[in-house]
Amino acid sequence: MNCFPFRWVRGASLVAVFGLLAACQLPKSGPNKNEILAGAVENGGNAFVVEVDDRVTRATSAIPQFGFSSTFTSAQNLTADTVRPGDVLGLTIWENVDDGLLSGEVGSSTSLNEVQVDSAGFIFVPYAGRVRAAGNTPEQLRQVITDKLRDQTPDPQVEVRRVAGDGSTVSLTGTIGAPGIYPIERPTRTLSGMLSQAGGVSVGSDIAIVTLMRGNEKGTVWYEDLFSNPKLDVALRGGDRILVEADSRSYIALGATGGQSRVAFDSQDLSALEALAQVGGLLSLSSDPTGIFVLRKERQDIARTVMGRQDLQGDQRMIYLLNLTAPNGLFIARDFVIRDDDTIYVTEAPYAQWTKSISLIAGGLTPLANVATLTGN
Repeated sequence: MNCFPFRWVRGASLVAVFGLLAACQLPKSGPNKNEILAGAVENGGNAFVVEVDDRVTRATSAIPQFGFSSTFTSAQNLTADTVRPGDVLGLTIWENVDDGLLSGEVGSSTSLNEVQVDSAGFIFVPYAGRVRAAGNTPEQLRQVITDKLRDQTPDPQVEVRRVAGDGSTVSLTGTIGAPGIYPIERPTRTLSGMLSQAGGVSVGSDIAIVTLMRGNEKGTVWYEDLFSNPKLDVALRGGDRILVEADSRSYIALGATGGQSRVAFDSQDLSALEALAQVGGLLSLSSDPTGIFVLRKERQDIARTVMGRQDLQGDQRMIYLLNLTAPNGLFIARDFVIRDDDTIYVTEAPYAQWTKSISLIAGGLTPLANVATLTGN
């Protein structure tokens, strides 16, 4: 009986294994760098593949721009003393006669509690008739009522006081400490003051977005910008609605990263380097630092600038390539801005596939057993 040397059998087995690995691809997290580059427009694909440099970083650095229109920024603070429709007033009238028009047997004064200013800005005062209250201060209104009563009762004395400000309230909803309806008072005449009165925002201040709605007008700002830019701390008006929300932007991380998922932005502007750090960074044994791709549907104006082509029409599929090993690679990745709905894909390093092959061959199983494992037999 002829027996082949063990060394020959082992060599033949290794050849068989490598042949099998060449014939059938090992499992991987997605396409490699070369496969993505092969899908570029210039190679017959449907996406532009662009290597990121300083020029591309500047051209793609657009982030959401929020702010208020002049309708909001030009509005002056409400004076606390000005009467407005919906306000509730209290009136006390003294008459200098024993049997006055309004006074009763118990005294010479008459109190009219909770007199509400109607939607047209008027109140009704007995014997004075319909009196315009809106637009006047309590002192001015006192004088108007006094003049109207003077012809009917000698030397009337009138007191006007504010009971409540139901007509000068704003509503606050969303991710805020204490949602509700709040009156506009001296400390709460501006947006930041009102938000503070309601307990501030209940999400991270760097991702909180504040929307102010007034009739058909609407403006949105970052919460932190209210304090860094005083012009955005606009004056409030009765009936304003304030909505506080957390930033809803997110991106998808895939491939050879520390985590694969949809990830919410944790700051107003997020760089590619920060986004990678959010998901645990690159994997030292499998990630390819020369093959980090950002997939995005780029708007027309930016795509034209990046590609240097004015013939591009509509949004364009763009794939941006980051190479962390380039001389300026880390700085570029730090400056490249990630936008809402981006997909970050990190390719596997070429040696990762060899590592898998070697682990199958040099593992606890025999080479032939590894072959059986790969073929599923």
